[in-house]
Amino acid sequence: MFETLSDRLTSVFSSLRAKGRLSEADIDATTREIRIALLEADVALPVVRAFVAQVKERARGAEVSQALNPAQQVVKIVNDELIAILGGETRRLRYAKTPPTVIMLAGLQGAGKTTLAGKLAKWLRDQGHVPMLVAADLQRPNAVQQLQVMGERAGVPVYAPFAGNGVGDPVQAARDSIEHARRQQHDVVVIDTAGRLGIDSELMKQAADIRDAVQPDEVLFVVDAMIGQDAVTTAQAFMEGVGFDGVVLTKLDGDARGGAALSVRHITGKPIMFASTGEKLEDFDAFHPDRMASRILDMGDILTLIEQAQKTFDEEQTAKMAGKLTSGEDFTLDDFLEQMMMVRKMGPIKNLLGMMPGMGQMRDQLNSIDERDLDRIQAIIRSMTPAERGDPKMINGSRRARIAKGSGVEVSAVNNLVTRFFEAQKMMKRMASGVGIPGMPGGRGKAAKQAKKSKGRRVSGDPRKAALGKAKDAETPPAADKPKGGALGNLRLPPGMQLPPGFDPSKLNLPPEQK
Repeated sequence: MFETLSDRLTSVFSSLRAKGRLSEADIDATTREIRIALLEADVALPVVRAFVAQVKERARGAEVSQALNPAQQVVKIVNDELIAILGGETRRLRYAKTPPTVIMLAGLQGAGKTTLAGKLAKWLRDQGHVPMLVAADLQRPNAVQQLQVMGERAGVPVYAPFAGNGVGDPVQAARDSIEHARRQQHDVVVIDTAGRLGIDSELMKQAADIRDAVQPDEVLFVVDAMIGQDAVTTAQAFMEGVGFDGVVLTKLDGDARGGAALSVRHITGKPIMFASTGEKLEDFDAFHPDRMASRILDMGDILTLIEQAQKTFDEEQTAKMAGKLTSGEDFTLDDFLEQMMMVRKMGPIKNLLGMMPGMGQMRDQLNSIDERDLDRIQAIIRSMTPAERGDPKMINGSRRARIAKGSGVEVSAVNNLVTRFFEAQKMMKRMASGVGIPGMPGGRGKAAKQAKKSKGRRVSGDPRKAALGKAKDAETPPAADKPKGGALGNLRLPPGMQLPPGFDPSKLNLPPEQK
Protein backbone atom coordinates (compact mmCIF):
# COMPACT_ATOMS: atom_id res chain seq x y z
CA MET A 1 0.00 0.00 0.00
CA PHE A 2 2.80 2.45 0.83
CA GLU A 3 4.98 1.56 -2.16
CA THR A 4 4.65 4.93 -3.92
CA LEU A 5 5.28 6.91 -0.74
CA SER A 6 8.20 4.67 0.18
CA ASP A 7 9.80 5.05 -3.26
CA ARG A 8 9.48 8.85 -3.20
CA LEU A 9 10.92 9.23 0.29
CA THR A 10 13.77 6.82 -0.45
CA SER A 11 14.78 8.83 -3.53
CA VAL A 12 14.65 12.06 -1.51
CA PHE A 13 17.03 10.69 1.11
CA SER A 14 19.35 9.21 -1.51
CA SER A 15 20.02 12.67 -2.91
CA LEU A 16 20.97 13.91 0.58
CA ARG A 17 23.62 11.29 1.28
CA ALA A 18 26.18 12.91 -1.00
CA LYS A 19 26.08 16.18 0.97
CA GLY A 20 28.46 16.82 3.85
CA ARG A 21 26.41 19.71 5.23
CA LEU A 22 22.82 20.74 4.58
CA SER A 23 22.13 24.33 3.62
CA GLU A 24 18.82 26.13 4.08
CA ALA A 25 18.08 25.53 0.40
CA ASP A 26 18.71 21.78 0.84
CA ILE A 27 16.25 21.62 3.75
CA ASP A 28 13.60 23.57 1.79
CA ALA A 29 14.02 21.30 -1.26
CA THR A 30 13.84 18.15 0.90
CA THR A 31 10.71 19.20 2.78
CA ARG A 32 9.08 20.25 -0.50
CA GLU A 33 9.67 16.75 -1.92
CA ILE A 34 8.32 15.19 1.28
CA ARG A 35 5.19 17.38 0.99
CA ILE A 36 4.62 16.25 -2.61
CA ALA A 37 5.17 12.60 -1.65
CA LEU A 38 2.59 12.80 1.15
CA LEU A 39 0.01 14.58 -1.01
CA GLU A 40 0.45 11.98 -3.76
CA ALA A 41 -0.14 9.30 -1.09
CA ASP A 42 -3.56 10.89 -0.45
CA VAL A 43 -2.69 12.16 3.02
CA ALA A 44 -5.07 14.87 4.27
CA LEU A 45 -3.77 18.42 3.71
CA PRO A 46 -3.87 19.49 7.41
CA VAL A 47 -1.81 16.42 8.29
CA VAL A 48 0.73 17.20 5.54
CA ARG A 49 1.13 20.79 6.72
CA ALA A 50 1.67 19.79 10.34
CA PHE A 51 4.09 17.01 9.42
CA VAL A 52 6.23 19.10 7.06
CA ALA A 53 6.35 22.04 9.50
CA GLN A 54 7.61 19.78 12.29
CA VAL A 55 10.24 18.14 10.06
CA LYS A 56 11.46 21.53 8.79
CA GLU A 57 11.72 22.94 12.32
CA ARG A 58 13.74 19.99 13.59
CA ALA A 59 15.92 19.86 10.44
CA ARG A 60 17.01 23.47 11.04
CA GLY A 61 17.99 22.68 14.62
CA ALA A 62 21.30 21.70 16.14
CA GLU A 63 20.72 17.94 15.78
CA VAL A 64 21.24 18.25 12.00
CA SER A 65 23.59 21.22 11.67
CA GLN A 66 26.11 19.71 14.11
CA ALA A 67 25.75 16.10 12.94
CA LEU A 68 28.57 14.26 11.21
CA ASN A 69 26.04 12.74 8.79
CA PRO A 70 23.16 15.19 8.25
CA ALA A 71 21.33 12.89 5.82
CA GLN A 72 20.99 10.18 8.46
CA GLN A 73 19.71 12.75 10.95
CA VAL A 74 17.01 13.88 8.51
CA VAL A 75 15.94 10.26 7.99
CA LYS A 76 15.76 9.85 11.77
CA ILE A 77 13.64 12.99 12.09
CA VAL A 78 11.20 11.83 9.39
CA ASN A 79 11.04 8.40 11.03
CA ASP A 80 10.30 9.95 14.44
CA GLU A 81 7.58 12.18 13.01
CA LEU A 82 6.00 9.28 11.09
CA ILE A 83 5.84 7.27 14.31
CA ALA A 84 4.26 10.25 16.09
CA ILE A 85 1.67 10.83 13.37
CA LEU A 86 0.77 7.12 13.37
CA GLY A 87 0.13 7.17 17.11
CA GLY A 88 3.48 6.84 18.88
CA GLU A 89 3.21 3.74 21.04
CA THR A 90 1.25 0.57 20.29
CA ARG A 91 -2.22 0.77 21.85
CA ARG A 92 -3.40 -2.45 23.49
CA LEU A 93 -6.96 -3.58 24.18
CA ARG A 94 -8.39 -2.63 27.57
CA TYR A 95 -10.00 -5.60 29.25
CA ALA A 96 -12.81 -5.31 31.80
CA LYS A 97 -12.03 -6.07 35.44
CA THR A 98 -15.13 -8.27 35.54
CA PRO A 99 -15.66 -10.40 32.40
CA PRO A 100 -16.94 -10.28 29.80
CA THR A 101 -15.03 -7.52 27.99
CA VAL A 102 -17.37 -6.04 25.37
CA ILE A 103 -15.93 -4.89 22.02
CA MET A 104 -18.27 -3.15 19.58
CA LEU A 105 -17.41 -2.81 15.88
CA ALA A 106 -18.76 0.19 13.95
CA GLY A 107 -18.28 1.46 10.41
CA LEU A 108 -19.75 1.76 6.95
CA GLN A 109 -21.05 -1.16 4.93
CA GLY A 110 -18.28 -2.69 2.83
CA ALA A 111 -15.49 -1.77 5.26
CA GLY A 112 -15.09 -5.44 6.16
CA LYS A 113 -16.58 -5.46 9.69
CA THR A 114 -17.96 -9.02 9.56
CA THR A 115 -14.73 -10.51 8.20
CA LEU A 116 -12.78 -8.48 10.71
CA ALA A 117 -14.98 -9.79 13.54
CA GLY A 118 -13.86 -13.33 12.68
CA LYS A 119 -10.20 -12.26 12.47
CA LEU A 120 -10.39 -10.45 15.82
CA ALA A 121 -12.09 -13.46 17.44
CA LYS A 122 -9.34 -15.81 16.20
CA TRP A 123 -6.65 -13.37 17.34
CA LEU A 124 -8.24 -13.22 20.81
CA ARG A 125 -8.50 -17.02 20.95
CA ASP A 126 -4.80 -17.30 20.06
CA GLN A 127 -4.08 -14.88 22.93
CA GLY A 128 -5.70 -17.33 25.36
CA HIS A 129 -9.17 -15.75 25.61
CA VAL A 130 -12.58 -17.39 25.15
CA PRO A 131 -14.39 -14.98 22.80
CA MET A 132 -17.94 -15.02 21.44
CA LEU A 133 -19.28 -13.27 18.33
CA VAL A 134 -22.64 -11.50 18.32
CA ALA A 135 -24.71 -11.03 15.15
CA ALA A 136 -26.22 -7.55 15.55
CA ASP A 137 -26.11 -6.70 11.84
CA LEU A 138 -29.69 -7.66 10.96
CA GLN A 139 -30.03 -5.31 7.97
CA ARG A 140 -27.63 -6.59 5.31
CA PRO A 141 -28.77 -9.76 3.49
CA ASN A 142 -27.03 -12.90 4.78
CA ALA A 143 -24.90 -10.94 7.25
CA VAL A 144 -25.83 -13.35 10.07
CA GLN A 145 -24.94 -16.39 7.93
CA GLN A 146 -21.63 -14.81 6.95
CA LEU A 147 -20.74 -14.20 10.61
CA GLN A 148 -21.62 -17.81 11.45
CA VAL A 149 -19.30 -19.03 8.71
CA MET A 150 -16.50 -16.76 9.99
CA GLY A 151 -17.09 -17.99 13.54
CA GLU A 152 -16.90 -21.62 12.42
CA ARG A 153 -13.63 -20.98 10.59
CA ALA A 154 -12.19 -19.20 13.63
CA GLY A 155 -13.42 -21.87 16.04
CA VAL A 156 -15.51 -19.32 17.96
CA PRO A 157 -19.26 -19.61 18.82
CA VAL A 158 -21.74 -17.07 17.39
CA TYR A 159 -24.76 -15.72 19.31
CA ALA A 160 -27.47 -15.13 16.69
CA PRO A 161 -31.01 -15.03 18.19
CA PHE A 162 -32.47 -13.50 15.00
CA ALA A 163 -32.22 -14.68 11.40
CA GLY A 164 -31.52 -11.19 10.07
CA ASN A 165 -32.30 -10.06 6.52
CA GLY A 166 -34.28 -7.16 7.98
CA VAL A 167 -35.91 -9.19 10.77
CA GLY A 168 -35.10 -8.76 14.46
CA ASP A 169 -34.03 -6.15 17.00
CA PRO A 170 -30.24 -5.57 16.96
CA VAL A 171 -30.30 -3.67 20.28
CA GLN A 172 -32.04 -6.57 22.05
CA ALA A 173 -29.65 -9.09 20.46
CA ALA A 174 -26.66 -7.12 21.72
CA ARG A 175 -28.15 -6.65 25.20
CA ASP A 176 -29.08 -10.33 25.65
CA SER A 177 -25.67 -11.48 24.40
CA ILE A 178 -23.91 -10.14 27.52
CA GLU A 179 -25.89 -12.34 29.91
CA HIS A 180 -25.52 -15.29 27.52
CA ALA A 181 -21.73 -14.78 27.54
CA ARG A 182 -21.67 -14.78 31.35
CA ARG A 183 -23.61 -18.04 31.49
CA GLN A 184 -21.32 -19.68 28.90
CA GLN A 185 -18.20 -18.22 30.59
CA HIS A 186 -16.95 -16.23 27.60
CA ASP A 187 -14.51 -13.51 28.70
CA VAL A 188 -14.74 -11.39 25.50
CA VAL A 189 -17.81 -10.44 23.43
CA VAL A 190 -17.34 -9.02 19.91
CA ILE A 191 -20.48 -7.33 18.54
CA ASP A 192 -20.82 -6.97 14.75
CA THR A 193 -23.13 -4.02 14.03
CA ALA A 194 -24.84 -2.91 10.84
CA GLY A 195 -23.40 -0.43 8.40
CA ARG A 196 -24.76 1.76 5.62
CA LEU A 197 -23.49 2.80 2.22
CA GLY A 198 -23.16 6.31 3.61
CA ILE A 199 -23.58 8.31 6.79
CA ASP A 200 -27.24 8.72 7.82
CA SER A 201 -29.18 9.42 11.02
CA GLU A 202 -30.71 5.92 11.20
CA LEU A 203 -27.27 4.28 11.18
CA MET A 204 -25.95 6.60 13.88
CA LYS A 205 -29.02 6.13 16.09
CA GLN A 206 -28.85 2.33 15.92
CA ALA A 207 -25.12 2.30 16.70
CA ALA A 208 -25.62 4.75 19.58
CA ASP A 209 -28.52 2.64 20.98
CA ILE A 210 -26.37 -0.53 20.93
CA ARG A 211 -23.55 1.38 22.60
CA ASP A 212 -25.88 2.62 25.36
CA ALA A 213 -27.40 -0.86 25.84
CA VAL A 214 -24.14 -2.80 26.31
CA GLN A 215 -21.74 -0.10 27.56
CA PRO A 216 -18.78 -1.51 25.59
CA ASP A 217 -15.25 -1.41 26.97
CA GLU A 218 -13.92 -0.69 23.47
CA VAL A 219 -15.67 0.79 20.42
CA LEU A 220 -13.57 0.12 17.33
CA PHE A 221 -14.15 2.09 14.15
CA VAL A 222 -13.50 -0.14 11.13
CA VAL A 223 -12.36 1.76 8.05
CA ASP A 224 -11.35 0.62 4.57
CA ALA A 225 -7.81 1.92 4.00
CA MET A 226 -8.48 2.13 0.25
CA ILE A 227 -11.13 4.87 0.36
CA GLY A 228 -8.58 7.65 0.79
CA GLN A 229 -9.80 11.07 1.92
CA ASP A 230 -13.33 9.75 2.56
CA ALA A 231 -11.89 7.78 5.48
CA VAL A 232 -11.22 11.03 7.34
CA THR A 233 -14.73 12.39 6.66
CA THR A 234 -16.38 9.14 7.77
CA ALA A 235 -14.21 8.92 10.88
CA GLN A 236 -15.16 12.44 11.92
CA ALA A 237 -18.88 11.68 11.44
CA PHE A 238 -18.68 8.51 13.56
CA MET A 239 -16.64 10.34 16.17
CA GLU A 240 -19.38 12.94 16.56
CA GLY A 241 -22.35 10.56 16.23
CA VAL A 242 -21.25 7.48 18.18
CA GLY A 243 -17.73 7.99 19.44
CA PHE A 244 -15.02 5.36 19.31
CA ASP A 245 -11.85 4.40 21.18
CA GLY A 246 -9.67 3.06 18.40
CA VAL A 247 -9.38 2.53 14.65
CA VAL A 248 -9.01 -0.73 12.71
CA LEU A 249 -7.61 -0.45 9.17
CA THR A 250 -8.74 -3.11 6.69
CA LYS A 251 -7.45 -3.97 3.19
CA LEU A 252 -3.95 -2.69 3.86
CA ASP A 253 -2.75 -5.13 1.21
CA GLY A 254 -4.57 -3.19 -1.50
CA ASP A 255 -3.03 -0.96 -4.14
CA ALA A 256 -4.38 2.32 -2.75
CA ARG A 257 -1.96 5.03 -1.70
CA GLY A 258 -2.41 4.58 2.05
CA GLY A 259 -3.11 8.18 3.06
CA ALA A 260 -5.94 7.05 5.37
CA ALA A 261 -3.50 5.41 7.76
CA LEU A 262 -1.52 8.63 8.08
CA SER A 263 -4.61 10.87 8.31
CA VAL A 264 -7.19 9.19 10.58
CA ARG A 265 -4.98 9.12 13.67
CA HIS A 266 -4.03 12.79 13.38
CA ILE A 267 -7.54 14.06 12.58
CA THR A 268 -9.49 12.07 15.20
CA GLY A 269 -6.83 11.78 17.88
CA LYS A 270 -7.74 8.10 18.29
CA PRO A 271 -5.06 5.42 17.88
CA ILE A 272 -4.91 2.79 15.14
CA MET A 273 -5.15 -0.46 17.11
CA PHE A 274 -5.31 -3.24 14.51
CA ALA A 275 -4.48 -3.76 10.85
CA SER A 276 -5.94 -6.31 8.45
CA THR A 277 -3.69 -7.18 5.51
CA GLY A 278 -5.37 -10.00 3.59
CA GLU A 279 -8.32 -12.35 3.21
CA LYS A 280 -7.17 -15.14 5.53
CA LEU A 281 -8.08 -15.13 9.22
CA GLU A 282 -4.37 -15.03 10.06
CA ASP A 283 -3.83 -11.79 8.10
CA PHE A 284 -4.51 -9.63 11.14
CA ASP A 285 -2.43 -8.23 13.99
CA ALA A 286 -1.95 -5.34 16.36
CA PHE A 287 -0.83 -2.09 14.70
CA HIS A 288 2.68 -0.97 15.61
CA PRO A 289 3.40 2.67 14.56
CA ASP A 290 7.18 2.26 14.78
CA ARG A 291 7.17 -0.83 12.56
CA MET A 292 4.87 0.78 9.99
CA ALA A 293 7.11 3.87 9.84
CA SER A 294 10.11 1.60 9.35
CA ARG A 295 8.38 -0.14 6.43
CA ILE A 296 7.46 3.17 4.79
CA LEU A 297 11.10 4.30 4.95
CA ASP A 298 12.28 0.92 3.54
CA MET A 299 14.08 0.03 6.77
CA GLY A 300 12.32 -3.32 7.06
CA ASP A 301 10.23 -4.86 9.80
CA ILE A 302 12.43 -7.52 11.38
CA LEU A 303 10.46 -7.66 14.65
CA THR A 304 7.24 -8.71 12.89
CA LEU A 305 9.19 -11.25 10.84
CA ILE A 306 10.65 -12.75 14.03
CA GLU A 307 7.23 -12.85 15.71
CA GLN A 308 5.71 -14.66 12.73
CA ALA A 309 8.57 -17.16 12.74
CA GLN A 310 8.11 -17.81 16.47
CA LYS A 311 4.41 -18.49 15.94
CA THR A 312 5.06 -20.87 13.04
CA PHE A 313 8.22 -22.78 13.97
CA ASP A 314 8.32 -25.25 16.85
CA GLU A 315 11.45 -24.73 18.99
CA GLU A 316 12.27 -28.43 19.38
CA GLN A 317 11.65 -29.09 15.70
CA THR A 318 13.86 -26.13 14.75
CA ALA A 319 16.74 -27.42 16.90
CA LYS A 320 16.43 -30.86 15.30
CA MET A 321 16.45 -29.32 11.82
CA ALA A 322 19.51 -27.20 12.70
CA GLY A 323 21.43 -30.39 13.48
CA LYS A 324 20.53 -31.82 10.08
CA LEU A 325 21.54 -28.60 8.34
CA THR A 326 24.99 -28.66 9.94
CA SER A 327 25.60 -32.25 8.86
CA GLY A 328 24.47 -31.79 5.25
CA GLU A 329 24.18 -35.51 4.50
CA ASP A 330 21.21 -36.11 6.83
CA PHE A 331 19.17 -33.36 5.17
CA THR A 332 16.64 -35.06 2.86
CA LEU A 333 13.94 -33.92 0.45
CA ASP A 334 11.39 -34.68 3.19
CA ASP A 335 13.17 -32.16 5.43
CA PHE A 336 13.30 -29.66 2.58
CA LEU A 337 9.56 -30.01 1.95
CA GLU A 338 8.81 -29.66 5.66
CA GLN A 339 10.85 -26.45 5.88
CA MET A 340 9.19 -25.04 2.77
CA MET A 341 5.70 -25.74 4.14
CA MET A 342 6.54 -24.10 7.47
CA VAL A 343 7.86 -20.98 5.73
CA ARG A 344 4.70 -20.79 3.61
CA LYS A 345 2.59 -20.82 6.77
CA MET A 346 4.19 -17.50 7.68
CA GLY A 347 2.59 -15.89 4.61
CA PRO A 348 3.41 -15.12 0.99
CA ILE A 349 7.14 -15.22 0.23
CA LYS A 350 6.91 -11.76 -1.31
CA ASN A 351 5.56 -10.30 1.95
CA LEU A 352 8.22 -12.03 4.04
CA LEU A 353 11.06 -10.77 1.86
CA GLY A 354 9.46 -7.31 1.86
CA MET A 355 10.06 -7.11 5.63
CA MET A 356 13.81 -7.17 5.07
CA PRO A 357 15.60 -3.77 5.06
CA GLY A 358 16.30 -2.28 1.63
CA MET A 359 13.93 -4.60 -0.24
CA GLY A 360 12.04 -1.61 -1.60
CA GLN A 361 14.82 -1.20 -4.15
CA MET A 362 14.15 -4.75 -5.40
CA ARG A 363 10.38 -4.40 -5.72
CA ASP A 364 10.33 -5.52 -9.35
CA GLN A 365 12.11 -8.76 -8.45
CA LEU A 366 9.75 -9.32 -5.51
CA ASN A 367 6.71 -8.77 -7.74
CA SER A 368 8.04 -11.38 -10.16
CA ILE A 369 8.01 -14.11 -7.48
CA ASP A 370 5.45 -16.74 -8.44
CA GLU A 371 4.04 -18.71 -5.50
CA ARG A 372 2.99 -21.41 -7.97
CA ASP A 373 6.65 -22.40 -8.35
CA LEU A 374 6.54 -23.59 -4.74
CA ASP A 375 3.37 -25.56 -5.51
CA ARG A 376 5.17 -27.27 -8.40
CA ILE A 377 8.15 -28.14 -6.16
CA GLN A 378 5.76 -29.58 -3.59
CA ALA A 379 4.01 -31.66 -6.27
CA ILE A 380 7.34 -33.03 -7.53
CA ILE A 381 8.49 -34.11 -4.06
CA ARG A 382 5.07 -35.58 -3.20
CA SER A 383 5.26 -37.68 -6.39
CA MET A 384 8.43 -39.40 -5.15
CA THR A 385 8.43 -42.58 -3.07
CA PRO A 386 9.64 -42.35 0.58
CA ALA A 387 12.84 -44.11 -0.46
CA GLU A 388 13.48 -41.59 -3.25
CA ARG A 389 12.90 -38.65 -0.91
CA GLY A 390 15.31 -40.16 1.61
CA ASP A 391 18.02 -40.94 -0.98
CA PRO A 392 17.64 -38.79 -4.13
CA LYS A 393 20.77 -40.42 -5.62
CA MET A 394 18.66 -43.43 -6.58
CA ILE A 395 16.44 -41.31 -8.86
CA ASN A 396 17.51 -42.45 -12.34
CA GLY A 397 16.07 -41.53 -15.76
CA SER A 398 13.01 -43.78 -15.62
CA ARG A 399 12.16 -42.66 -12.09
CA ARG A 400 12.45 -39.01 -13.12
CA ALA A 401 10.06 -39.61 -16.02
CA ARG A 402 7.57 -41.24 -13.65
CA ILE A 403 7.87 -38.39 -11.12
CA ALA A 404 7.40 -35.78 -13.86
CA LYS A 405 4.28 -37.53 -15.12
CA GLY A 406 2.85 -37.85 -11.61
CA SER A 407 3.41 -34.17 -10.77
CA GLY A 408 2.34 -32.78 -14.15
CA VAL A 409 5.67 -31.13 -15.00
CA GLU A 410 8.44 -31.60 -17.55
CA VAL A 411 11.32 -33.97 -16.79
CA SER A 412 13.64 -30.95 -16.88
CA ALA A 413 11.84 -29.53 -13.82
CA VAL A 414 12.55 -32.73 -11.87
CA ASN A 415 16.18 -32.64 -13.04
CA ASN A 416 16.55 -29.03 -11.90
CA LEU A 417 15.08 -29.75 -8.46
CA VAL A 418 17.30 -32.77 -7.83
CA THR A 419 20.42 -30.98 -9.11
CA ARG A 420 19.78 -27.89 -6.99
CA PHE A 421 19.11 -30.08 -3.95
CA PHE A 422 22.48 -31.83 -4.33
CA GLU A 423 24.20 -28.44 -4.71
CA ALA A 424 22.51 -27.16 -1.55
CA GLN A 425 23.53 -30.33 0.28
CA LYS A 426 27.16 -29.84 -0.76
CA MET A 427 27.04 -26.20 0.34
CA MET A 428 25.71 -27.20 3.77
CA LYS A 429 28.53 -29.74 4.13
CA ARG A 430 31.08 -27.07 3.21
CA MET A 431 29.61 -24.68 5.76
CA ALA A 432 29.61 -27.39 8.44
CA SER A 433 33.28 -28.26 7.81
CA GLY A 434 34.46 -24.69 7.27
CA VAL A 435 36.03 -25.46 3.88
CA GLY A 436 36.69 -22.29 1.91
CA ILE A 437 34.92 -20.08 4.45
CA PRO A 438 37.42 -17.98 6.48
CA GLY A 439 36.74 -17.97 10.21
CA MET A 440 34.15 -20.76 10.10
CA PRO A 441 34.37 -23.37 12.89
CA GLY A 442 35.50 -26.91 12.13
CA GLY A 443 38.52 -26.42 9.92
CA ARG A 444 38.48 -29.91 8.39
CA GLY A 445 39.42 -28.62 4.97
CA LYS A 446 42.46 -28.85 2.72
CA ALA A 447 44.68 -26.95 5.13
CA ALA A 448 43.64 -29.22 8.01
CA LYS A 449 44.45 -32.35 5.97
CA GLN A 450 47.85 -30.97 5.03
CA ALA A 451 48.56 -30.19 8.68
CA LYS A 452 47.56 -33.73 9.62
CA LYS A 453 49.99 -35.21 7.07
CA SER A 454 52.86 -33.09 8.41
CA LYS A 455 55.20 -35.03 10.73
CA GLY A 456 56.31 -32.10 12.84
CA ARG A 457 58.48 -29.04 12.44
CA ARG A 458 61.63 -29.44 10.40
CA VAL A 459 64.88 -28.86 12.31
CA SER A 460 67.39 -26.59 10.60
CA GLY A 461 70.94 -27.77 10.03
CA ASP A 462 72.23 -24.43 11.33
CA PRO A 463 72.92 -24.91 15.09
CA ARG A 464 71.92 -21.31 15.84
CA LYS A 465 68.52 -21.66 14.10
CA ALA A 466 67.98 -25.06 15.74
CA ALA A 467 68.58 -23.50 19.15
CA LEU A 468 66.04 -20.72 18.42
CA GLY A 469 63.48 -23.33 17.39
CA LYS A 470 63.95 -25.28 20.62
CA ALA A 471 63.49 -22.07 22.64
CA LYS A 472 60.17 -21.40 20.89
CA ASP A 473 59.01 -24.95 21.58
CA ALA A 474 59.80 -24.45 25.26
CA GLU A 475 57.66 -21.30 25.35
CA THR A 476 54.68 -23.01 23.62
CA PRO A 477 52.08 -24.30 26.16
CA PRO A 478 51.38 -28.05 26.22
CA ALA A 479 48.51 -29.43 24.14
CA ALA A 480 46.24 -29.66 27.19
CA ASP A 481 46.53 -25.92 27.74
CA LYS A 482 45.84 -24.98 24.13
CA PRO A 483 42.32 -23.86 23.19
CA LYS A 484 40.35 -26.78 21.86
CA GLY A 485 39.17 -26.79 18.25
CA GLY A 486 35.62 -27.38 17.13
CA ALA A 487 32.75 -24.97 17.62
CA LEU A 488 34.77 -21.90 18.69
CA GLY A 489 38.42 -22.93 19.05
CA ASN A 490 39.26 -22.33 15.38
CA LEU A 491 37.11 -19.22 15.06
CA ARG A 492 39.12 -16.32 13.63
CA LEU A 493 37.54 -12.91 13.96
CA PRO A 494 38.03 -10.40 11.11
CA PRO A 495 40.67 -7.66 11.68
CA GLY A 496 39.46 -4.95 14.04
CA MET A 497 36.60 -7.07 15.44
CA GLN A 498 36.69 -8.09 19.11
CA LEU A 499 34.49 -10.19 21.38
CA PRO A 500 32.43 -8.14 23.88
CA PRO A 501 33.90 -7.66 27.40
CA GLY A 502 33.04 -10.55 29.71
CA PHE A 503 32.03 -12.83 26.81
CA ASP A 504 32.64 -16.49 27.72
CA PRO A 505 32.44 -18.75 24.61
CA SER A 506 32.44 -21.90 26.76
CA LYS A 507 28.93 -21.07 28.02
CA LEU A 508 27.38 -21.09 24.55
CA ASN A 509 25.03 -24.02 23.96
CA LEU A 510 26.33 -25.14 20.57
CA PRO A 511 25.72 -28.48 18.79
CA PRO A 512 28.57 -31.00 19.10
CA GLU A 513 31.16 -30.98 16.33
CA GLN A 514 30.41 -33.42 13.55
CA LYS A 515 32.94 -36.26 13.36
